[in-house]
Amino acid sequence: MKPFAALALTLTLGLPALASAASCDWPAWDSYKKAMMSSDGRIIDRSSEQLITTSEGQSYGLFFALLANDQASFAKILKWTRNNLADGSLEAHLPAWLWGRSKAGKWQVLDSNNATDADLWIAYSLLEAGRLWQVPEYSAMGQNMLWRSAAQSLRKLPKLGLMLLPGDLGFDNPEGWRLNPSYLPPQLLARFSQLSPVWSELAANQQRVLIEGSPKGFAPDWLLWKAGSGWAPDSKDGSAGDYDAIRVYLWVGMLAQDAPRRQVLQQHFAPMVSLTQTLGYPPESVDALSGQYTGKGPAGFSAALLPLLAGSDSPAYAVQKLRLQQDPPAADAYYNQSLVLFGQGFDEQRYRFDKDGQLLPAWIDTCKN
Repeated sequence: MKPFAALALTLTLGLPALASAASCDWPAWDSYKKAMMSSDGRIIDRSSEQLITTSEGQSYGLFFALLANDQASFAKILKWTRNNLADGSLEAHLPAWLWGRSKAGKWQVLDSNNATDADLWIAYSLLEAGRLWQVPEYSAMGQNMLWRSAAQSLRKLPKLGLMLLPGDLGFDNPEGWRLNPSYLPPQLLARFSQLSPVWSELAANQQRVLIEGSPKGFAPDWLLWKAGSGWAPDSKDGSAGDYDAIRVYLWVGMLAQDAPRRQVLQQHFAPMVSLTQTLGYPPESVDALSGQYTGKGPAGFSAALLPLLAGSDSPAYAVQKLRLQQDPPAADAYYNQSLVLFGQGFDEQRYRFDKDGQLLPAWIDTCKN
């Protein structure tokens, strides 16, 4: 048996009982698992006919399991990811981003390209699980994933510098390089910067993406970087910001009080705070170049904005918190529920990040293993 297989089996079958004090329970995580996690650790997006699983979903599942101090679920999710998305080895392969039921009815990888946001969240969760749970195998696997992601998806863009593309294939072409501002959370890059200066350089360049790519304080889902002229609207999706971009405000809102980029970033994205306050809800989509908005964002958007709204002392904070209580997303709404666990979990002080990107889960002080 491989070392990690033995580790996963030990964690899954031989884990000591977790603390059961009310302060250690997380009902939202229990509901999330019940609605979307299979018995063997697959996070299922039931909104699709193919009942897909994405590497993003698996990465979020790992992070939430870590926040909940749920070592058994963490091991299951990791094992499923390794066996089904990484051809049996996360040491040798980055996870495929899409898995589900094919048109022929077979359960399989549907797109083998990687997604670097998932790669980074998996690497981060492994590094922090290794540190917090004192499992060296997790730490080693996290570092390996991190460097494999850099080796496959890191590029040096002219006049911008090092940038991690959203995936290994399909994001660089003669027109330029497609970038997704939400794929590189500042907290994760700060944590990785403790391992190598490469990630510090990437973090500085990512701040340029966030600031320069959102000239009116509204983040786009996608951006295009051109060698000769710099930023341009994405040729495929234009300059709209909605279901990807909402995560930019979430990451920025969760920055540590003493994080070096916090004040600049939160001030820059203050227009989203003001617009949400004016409307009474987050808009579903905002054009990053014109500021024009359309639609009413779902309750998950309200959850995602809670950290930023709380940090700005906006009256919109209480309004969005109430909205989330009165009209929560459906239990099996994968993406909106993920935003809820991130945003509402942070608002409930279940976790924080320090200025260096290290995770500070509440269970460190309140629960015993």
